[in-house]
Amino acid sequence: MAAIPQAVDRDTYQKHINQLRVREKAHTREGDAIAAARRRLPMVEVDPATPLVGATGEITLIDAFEGRTQLFASYHMWHAGLSAADQCEGCTFNTGQALELSYLHSRDVTFAVFCQGPYDESNQYRKFMGWDMPWYSIPERSYGRLAIKSPHNFGMKACYLRDGGRVFETYWTTGRGCEPMSGSYGMLDMTVFGRQEPWEDSPDGWPKRFRGDSDQFRTEEGETSTVRSGIIGRPTPQWARLAAGHTDDLGPAASAAEHHYH
Repeated sequence: MAAIPQAVDRDTYQKHINQLRVREKAHTREGDAIAAARRRLPMVEVDPATPLVGATGEITLIDAFEGRTQLFASYHMWHAGLSAADQCEGCTFNTGQALELSYLHSRDVTFAVFCQGPYDESNQYRKFMGWDMPWYSIPERSYGRLAIKSPHNFGMKACYLRDGGRVFETYWTTGRGCEPMSGSYGMLDMTVFGRQEPWEDSPDGWPKRFRGDSDQFRTEEGETSTVRSGIIGRPTPQWARLAAGHTDDLGPAASAAEHHYH
C-alpha cells in the first residue's frame, strides 16, 4: 500500500489548509496578472484565406470563426496511416476534454481542432472518440501561412482575432502551457496523490504510476503492441469507446498497417 498523510484532528487539519490557502490565493492573483499581460500582447496578421479542409471540403481560416470574433484553435498531431491506438495520446487527452463549448460561444469564441494529416482519416478518429467539435485538416501548403514551424507546431494551442475581413494571431503556447485545456489535471492536483508522475515533488512512498514520457496518457487493457517506438497501450479514453461497441477503423490507409489489437 502507498504511504498516506498523517491523520490529525479537525482543527489541526484546518490550520494547515488555511496556511496553504494564502499561497493558493497568491498563485491565483499571479495567474490573473499573467492573463492581463497576455491581453496586452501585440498581434501578428495571418492570411484569412489560408485553406483548411472540413466536412464540406476546402474552406478558409476566416470561415472557421463561424461568424464569431475570436477563434481558439487546438492543433492536433496526427500519425498518418497508423491505427487509432497509435495516435497522439497527449492531443487525445486535451481534445477529449473540450466538450462543452457554449461558454466559449457566449464570449464570442469559436473552438476548433486543426488536425495534421488527411481529413477523412482523422475525422474517423473524431467520430470514434465521440467528439462533436468543429474539426479541420490543415494541408501542408497552409503550414507556412499559419506559422507551423519551430517553435510553433502541432500540439500547440493558438488564439486568433477577426477584425472584419482580417485575421490576427494573438497568442500561442505548447507543452505545459496547454494544461488549461485539461480539467482532469486540475482535479488531480487537488488530490493527495496528485498526477502520480515522476517529476512531481511528492513525499516518499507516494505512488508514481506513470513514467511521464507520454505513457501518462495511455493504459493497457489487453493486447497492445504498437508500431511507435517505446509506446504501449492505447490513449486511455479509447478503451471505453471500444467497450461501448464503437469501431476504431480509420479507413483503408490505417487498416493497411500491420497492427494486431483484437
